[in-house]
Amino acid sequence: MWDQRYAEEGFAYGTEPNAFLQSEYGRIPSGGRVLCLAEGEGRNAVFLARQGYLVTAVDQSSVGLRKALNLAADQGVEIETVVADLADYDLGREAWDGIVSISAHMPPSLRKQLHAQVVLALKPAGIFILEAYTPRHLEMAGIGGPSDRSLMMSLDELRGELSGLDFLIGQEVERYISEGRYHQGESAVVEIVARKRP
Repeated sequence: MWDQRYAEEGFAYGTEPNAFLQSEYGRIPSGGRVLCLAEGEGRNAVFLARQGYLVTAVDQSSVGLRKALNLAADQGVEIETVVADLADYDLGREAWDGIVSISAHMPPSLRKQLHAQVVLALKPAGIFILEAYTPRHLEMAGIGGPSDRSLMMSLDELRGELSGLDFLIGQEVERYISEGRYHQGESAVVEIVARKRP
């Protein structure tokens, strides 16, 4: 499904970074190593590379990541890409200054497993930035996110899954999203910035 979506003309979610990431990325230690999860066509990874970070983008779609590399080249930066299913991908241990998860929706069992890895994979004082749709979004008119409620996230769930991180921001909000063809309109999201304890 993702290869098919990313094979469409243009960029499914645009080429500009996610607005929440754009407002909070500066909390990640300057020039650090950043891992972008389920990064698709690379808009967030390329933005971070332009800010001087060493960025690795992981996604299951080789089609999306090819477009990410082209976007990086067009903007004069380099990113590393890894084609992998997050169910099998090893994030490492104390390897990253920052990890970014924007609309990385997956079944709850996989999400819990991944978030446990995130805590281990961050360096001490490393930063995790997440934005995802909440179940409330299903009641709204905005376009975006999964249609399956179980794939969405709540702040309470994330606090439990990310024990070991201190939440600097943890909020469920409604905001207007305009990101390409597939994220448009009033949306209900959960937003997190969390720091690994030293």
